[in-house]
Amino acid sequence: MFKKILIANRGEIALRIIRTCKEMGIKTVAVYSTADKDSLPVRFADEAVCIGPPESSKSYLSISNIIAAAEITNADAIHPGYGFLSENEKFSRVCQEHNIKFIGALPEQIAGMGDKASAKATMIAAGVPCVPGSAGLLKDVEDAKEQARKIVYPVIMKATAGGGGKGMRIVWKEEDLEAHWDSARKESAAAFGNDGLYMEKYIEEPRHIEIQIAGDVFGNACHLSERDCSIQRRHQKLVEETPSPFMTDELRERMGEAAIKAAKSVKYEGVGTVEFLVDKNRDFYFMEMNTRIQVEHTITEEVIDFDLIKEQIKLAYGVPISGVNYYPNMHSIQCRINAEDPDKDFRPSPGKITDYHSPGGHGVRVDSHVHAGYSIPPYYDSMIGKLITVAQTREEAILKMKRALGEYIIEGVKTTIPFHLKLMDDPKFNSGDFTTAFMDTFEY
Repeated sequence: MFKKILIANRGEIALRIIRTCKEMGIKTVAVYSTADKDSLPVRFADEAVCIGPPESSKSYLSISNIIAAAEITNADAIHPGYGFLSENEKFSRVCQEHNIKFIGALPEQIAGMGDKASAKATMIAAGVPCVPGSAGLLKDVEDAKEQARKIVYPVIMKATAGGGGKGMRIVWKEEDLEAHWDSARKESAAAFGNDGLYMEKYIEEPRHIEIQIAGDVFGNACHLSERDCSIQRRHQKLVEETPSPFMTDELRERMGEAAIKAAKSVKYEGVGTVEFLVDKNRDFYFMEMNTRIQVEHTITEEVIDFDLIKEQIKLAYGVPISGVNYYPNMHSIQCRINAEDPDKDFRPSPGKITDYHSPGGHGVRVDSHVHAGYSIPPYYDSMIGKLITVAQTREEAILKMKRALGEYIIEGVKTTIPFHLKLMDDPKFNSGDFTTAFMDTFEY
C-alpha cells in the first residue's frame, strides 16, 4: 500500500481524506495556502507544506508547487479530492511523469469525459441512453439554428468544457438563439478558456439522479446505487439523498447497468459517478461522468456502510473491486452547509465564527473543517460543512435532519441552516414530489 499520500486540496474534503489515511496506516501531507495556515487539515496531517498565497491560481491550482511539495516530502501518491485539480488531465499526466500515483482517473479518461461533446459520442457508441442533440460542437450560429430546428425547441446550449452552469443557456424560440449563443460563448471562454458549445434537447423539469461507480485496473466495474441531487439552485446542489424517492427497483437496475456500460466503455479506474437526467416517464439520459470523488459520497457510505475514500485509495494501488453491485438498505440525506445569507440571495458570508456547536446523536454525521474562532476566507467555495443523517426510512431521516439542524450552532457568519430547516418542513419536499425546477417556486 502507499506509504505517504499528499492531499492536494483544502477544507472538509482534505480532513476527510486524512482521517481515512490514518485508519489505513498511511502517512499524510497537507498542502495549504497562507489563508489556510491555521486550518484543521494542516493541524492533523503528519506533515504540511505551504504552496502559495490565498489565490487558488497561485496555490491549490499550481501544479508545479504541488508536485514540488510531493517530491520534498517523498509522497508516493496524491489525492486531489474534488474541485481544484481533481479532473485536470495535465495534473494527472504530470503525476505520472514524476512517478507519483494520481488517486483519480487516468489522463485520457479525464480528457475523454471532461469534454462533454466527445463524452456523449463515447456513451452513444457504448449504448448508453443520451439526450437528443448535436453530433458534435456547433460550428457557428447558423449551425446552431439548424440543429435546434432538428432537435425541436426548447433546446439547451452547453459549454463543452463547462461545469457549475457556466456557458449554459436554455433557448425557447429561434428569435432568442443568437443572443444566447453570443453570451454563452463569452461566458464559456472567460470561465474555461474554451468557447466551444454543443446543443441538446432541453428536458423540462427532470430529476437529476447519479449512479456511483467503481472500476479497477483489471477492467471490472460495479455500481453502488443512486443519489438524487434534484434540489439545486443555479445548477449547484443543495441537498442530496439516497435512495431517490422517485426510484423503482426496475429503474435502478436499468440505470445501474447503463452506468456500468459507461465505466467499462472507457476502462474506468477508480470511483466516480455517471450523472443522468430522468424525465417524468422515468426515461433517463446520460448527462456527464465525473471522474472523481463527489461532495455527496457521504450518503452512499451511510446506507451501505462503505468507505469510498478507502476504496478509491485501494483501487489506485491496484486492488481489484469485489465486482458486486451495492444497494441501499437505509435512507440518508445530506444538507450542504454554506457560509451564505439566504435572506440576501445566498450572498457569500465569509468572516470569523464566534461560536460553534456541532450536532450529534445516533445517525448524525458532520463533515466539516470549521470550529469556534475559525475565520472563513473569502477566496474559496462557501461550503463549510455537510450535515448527514441516516435512518430506516426517508421520513425518519428528515425528522432526524430537522433535529440536527436545530442543534447546529454557527455564529458570527450567516449560513444556510435556516434555509434547510424551512426546506425540511416543505410539503412537496416531504412527499418526494420535486424536480430540478423545485427552487424556482420555493419561497424562503
